[in-house]
Amino acid sequence: MGESVAEATITSWLKEVGDTIEADEAVLEIATDKVDSEVPSEVDGVLLEKLFDVDDVVQVGQTIAVIEIDGDDNSASDAPKTEAIKQESVPEPVAVAEVSKAVAVAQETAAPIISSGDRFYSPLVRNIAKKEGVSQGELDAMPGSGKDGRVTKNDILAYLDQRGSQPAPAKVETKETPKVVPTQSNGAEKKTEATPVVASGDDEIIEMTRMGKLIAHHMVESVQTSAHVQSFIEADVTKIWNWRKKVKDEFFKREGENLTFTPIFMEAVAKALRDFPMMNISVQGDNIIKKKHINLGMAAALADGNLIVPVIKDADQLNLVGMTKKVNDLASRARNNELKPDDIQGGTYTVTNVGTFGSIMGTPIINQPQVGILALGAIRKVPAVVETPEGDFIGIRYRMFLSHSYDHRVVNGALGGQFVKAVKDYLEAWDPNREI
Repeated sequence: MGESVAEATITSWLKEVGDTIEADEAVLEIATDKVDSEVPSEVDGVLLEKLFDVDDVVQVGQTIAVIEIDGDDNSASDAPKTEAIKQESVPEPVAVAEVSKAVAVAQETAAPIISSGDRFYSPLVRNIAKKEGVSQGELDAMPGSGKDGRVTKNDILAYLDQRGSQPAPAKVETKETPKVVPTQSNGAEKKTEATPVVASGDDEIIEMTRMGKLIAHHMVESVQTSAHVQSFIEADVTKIWNWRKKVKDEFFKREGENLTFTPIFMEAVAKALRDFPMMNISVQGDNIIKKKHINLGMAAALADGNLIVPVIKDADQLNLVGMTKKVNDLASRARNNELKPDDIQGGTYTVTNVGTFGSIMGTPIINQPQVGILALGAIRKVPAVVETPEGDFIGIRYRMFLSHSYDHRVVNGALGGQFVKAVKDYLEAWDPNREI
């Protein structure tokens, strides 16, 4: 699953109990964030039992099914194991029902729950914590039974049960929350009830896809978490335009890859992040986590209209050829739905190309838990003032807007503006005689 993935949701079973399964044959499909994957069997055998249903969230390392293989010894030894797993799984529906009931009346905490490189919280855990009023401090102090000490759903449910049985903490929660949340929460509920959306007989009702729901949730969460501010700057990319036109055919013959503008822009962003490391950070409570690696997220459009953000790991360590191959590989696998869960994890800064759709600029929403995102506008051929030692004149130039959205909680206007200007300077200083 990848080191940064803690849990997955079962989306469908491809085999039923009693079906014969061959080694490496897909048994079920799972989803982690925006990536769907198949889970193959490691052995030949018969599917004896499914321990989880569709839409259940399973922790990495948990047993999800029992496959019977040839040999009496194996069958005998598997029996007690299966029974033990079943006993652990029986209380699950009850716990989920109790949580669902509690969520309906829960109040949101004032501060959002944020993961860090050292303490990862899955979307499910963060959602439960948010709905149940568990603070960042409580969650950080909570012992985890998952991989590398991560807090699982069962951990936080057990904590909530224990906290609910202690009268003192309950009074503290009741005393604190009315000052912060109920007025806003109740107001939001009233507003929702007062303005219901009613479909007429001629309207078409389309259910959101799983990915669409995830994107909607992440976008709203990001706006509620970060104080979004934008800086815009225009860059002259005439040198890059002419250079690419000159070398792209030779590059394709030699490398078998198309040389697009994206890897060129990614190289400039990686250099700027190296110059301004405080743009390569995350926020956890009152602490700033300065990232050691520069992992660039690259927003890619899918055939169904949704977006996904595969990540170029250690982008500052790649030369232009390596960057081009990585960009093309991730873009191709994104279009063909072949990304792996780890391909979209660990990003520290994101770049999105709004110019692909003709937009000259945009105000993108930050990809949490990052603090910045850069939108690349369309490259346009425009008349512009060109300064030369002999004087100024009007010439035809290729120019584009760079739109930088950043988290004003930790990035002030000076840093946000200096960073995007550094990207512009790297692009405009392009060597037209550069060899590749």
